[in-house]
Parts: sequence; structure tokens; C-alpha cells
Amino acid sequence: MATTTLSLSTYRLPAWKRGMDLVLGGTLLVLSSPLFVLCWAAVRLTSRGPALHWSRRVGKDNRLFGMPKFRTMRVDTPQVATHLLQQPQRYLTPIGALLRKTSLDELPQLVSVWRGDLSLVGPRPALFNQDDLVALRTRHGVHRLVPGITGWAQVNGRDELEIPLKVHYDAEYMEAQSLPLDLKIMTLTLWRVINAEGVRH
Repeated sequence: MATTTLSLSTYRLPAWKRGMDLVLGGTLLVLSSPLFVLCWAAVRLTSRGPALHWSRRVGKDNRLFGMPKFRTMRVDTPQVATHLLQQPQRYLTPIGALLRKTSLDELPQLVSVWRGDLSLVGPRPALFNQDDLVALRTRHGVHRLVPGITGWAQVNGRDELEIPLKVHYDAEYMEAQSLPLDLKIMTLTLWRVINAEGVRH
């Protein structure tokens, strides 16, 4: 499959994107604060360890940053992508499956949006040790994007996509990104979350 390659010399981050992240992301953070507290308490009461898991992720220009999620796995879980674990279900906390199915584990990432580490929409940030994904994104210039809570690849398959196809969608988004497209992706994301589509674990 051919993947769109965009010249790095012509790429510019759109000016509207940071404004949308601050306004809409801040609003969502305030509105979800009661749910944030409930999830925090539920994680602490049902398993040993902190409520938040800080995952080492690859951000814009391949810089590492700490991305928070409500912890859905036991504290002794290996630091690899979930699909690479043998029998990943045995590492889940008592409410881990529910948090993942509903995507409530990703609520703390709204804080990362406010800080500028994430955008509401963009390629999902790779784990620090996903060298194949990082290399392919860098080859196609996708590393220049601020990673997102959701993205074009997520609404076209989420966990089901192989890496080359995921990067293909990332590159498509980089070339076509616009406010209407971001709003479309957020709407499709909500629909997929409600229907729990594309989640393996």
C-alpha cells in the first residue's frame, strides 16, 4: 500500500489546533472532573498500587514524555504494548477491562492536552520501545505532529491495525488535517467508544 509522504520543509502545525485543545480540552477536563474522581477511587480501592500509570511515550519530534492513564494492569505488568503480552487478561485489574472498554482509562490524558504534550486529535503516541512504529512514522514525517488522544487511525481500526496501515492513516491525516476533519474524528471516536469497537483487550 502506498503511503503519502509530505515534505518536512512544507509542513506547518495549523494555528487553530492549539486553540481548540485549550478551549475544548479544558472544558472536557472540567466537565469530567466528577468522573475523574470516581475512577481514581475505584482503581485505588480494587487493586494494589497508584491510580495513575505513567507510560513513557514518544511525542512530537520523537521526544519522550510521560503520558498518564488510569491504571488498568497490575503493577508487575511488563512495559510492552498490550497485544505483545502472553495472556494479557491475567494482568488486568478487577476493573481494568471495564475502564479499557469504555476508554475511561484515558481521561487523565486531558491534562496532557492542556500541558501541550498531546492534542485532542493526532496519531496515538508510540511506546518508547516501539522502534518499528517510530521509525516508519519518522520516515513519513508523521513525527512532526503532536500526538493525540484519538486519531484518524483509531477511527479506522484502533488496536486492529497493523503498523504499516496505521502509519498510512497517520500520514493521510497529516496532509488533510482541518477543523472539520478533527471534529469528524472526535464524533467517530465517541461512536466507537459507545460501541466498544476495535478494542482487543
